[in-house]
Amino acid sequence: MAFARSRQALAVAGVLGLALGVTACGTGSNNKKSSKAGSAECAAYEKYQGHEGKKVSIYSTNTDVEADKLQESWKQFVDCTGITIDYEGSREFEAQLPVRVDGGNAPDLATIPQPGLLKRFADAGKLKPLAGDTKTMAEQNYPADWLKYATVNGTLYGVPLDSNVKSFVWYSPKTFKEKGWNVPTTWDELIKLSDTIAASGTKPWCAGIESGEATGWPATDWIEDLMLRTQTPEVYDQWTTHSIPFNDPKVAEALDRAGTILKNEKYVNGGFGGVKSIATTSFQEAGLPILQGKCALHRQASFYANNWPEGTKVAEDGDAYAFYFPAIDPAKGKPVLGAGQFTVAFSDRPEVQAVQTFLASGEHANSRAKLGSWASANNKLDLANVTSPIDKLSVQILQDKSAVFRFDGSDLMPAAVGAGTFWKGMVDWVNGKDTAPVLQGIEGSWPK
Repeated sequence: MAFARSRQALAVAGVLGLALGVTACGTGSNNKKSSKAGSAECAAYEKYQGHEGKKVSIYSTNTDVEADKLQESWKQFVDCTGITIDYEGSREFEAQLPVRVDGGNAPDLATIPQPGLLKRFADAGKLKPLAGDTKTMAEQNYPADWLKYATVNGTLYGVPLDSNVKSFVWYSPKTFKEKGWNVPTTWDELIKLSDTIAASGTKPWCAGIESGEATGWPATDWIEDLMLRTQTPEVYDQWTTHSIPFNDPKVAEALDRAGTILKNEKYVNGGFGGVKSIATTSFQEAGLPILQGKCALHRQASFYANNWPEGTKVAEDGDAYAFYFPAIDPAKGKPVLGAGQFTVAFSDRPEVQAVQTFLASGEHANSRAKLGSWASANNKLDLANVTSPIDKLSVQILQDKSAVFRFDGSDLMPAAVGAGTFWKGMVDWVNGKDTAPVLQGIEGSWPK
């Protein structure tokens, strides 16, 4: 709802769209004393008053453009309440947050993209349960299906923040029009299109799974999407909860299906090299060859809109857009993979609770949406405030009751697997290791 698995939402620095006087990593929002409290524009923030001069720290995966927009989204809240928000975004969030928490240096709030990691902290007694206004706001504004991902042993610990839809394939509408290619609506059509493009002398697909300490995660999204397409939603749930082993033949089928594209030298890796170049290509750069005509297709989430260079028109008639990653058998429904972040608290001071409550509100959802490149499952989000075509499409999919939605699987698994051996296993697989030993290795790492 990976949300920007926001390890998935790390943005390219060169596409900065806001000129803000803050850094993407380090200190964030600034106000020392509110000069607007009591004004008409602050009426919506009256319930958060009474904490002027207090500081709240937030640690997140969001860096670069995403970090700047996130900080801009709470600027009016800061101006009206006088609460200073010290923000830090890190590309090494998944590795560093446990170090900080276990070392007694936890932030006040963190935006966690993995329910498995959230559960780890909840089980260890590190998180503060939602209570009072924060719990009420969360239950009013988000569907129960989202809240369950932040619930551990019946206790709600987190509030959904942003959401993303992962079942997308990026392409260039201009190129498709020039070449006479049609957007595929079934898996068979997708493969036929890939063959057509390959026959023309262009590698149809480009991909990249390098992401610092999180290298490998983009490949896990492929497997999750294929699990939803080759199996039933119930089998998907069994897989993420380890009711079936990781090396079950059903999982192998999904991995091998992904391999028909990712490990096909005729298909990849447009603009970068052979199959093994996928492991060393950063996910931020992986789709950019589409604009250069070096590849035509790139499977990545809605948040990839942030990675196109400044000036790129992202629209149905633009330089880049995305279509729904087709189902193998459309008659069985429309599977949708998504993710997002959850705001959790490691302290419960009144000012911390005020910030967490605000981040669960409709005011924040609409404030952030107006800045672009953002979607949310918050039911107070007005679609008119969602600025980009791809985000509007994402929100419509999130609100589509006929879609079969499932949260990112690796984010649901224990962190040692979902953010550990699964990522590493996908790197080994891309680099040539066979399916069976890769899945056996991940299975053997599942906590007993």
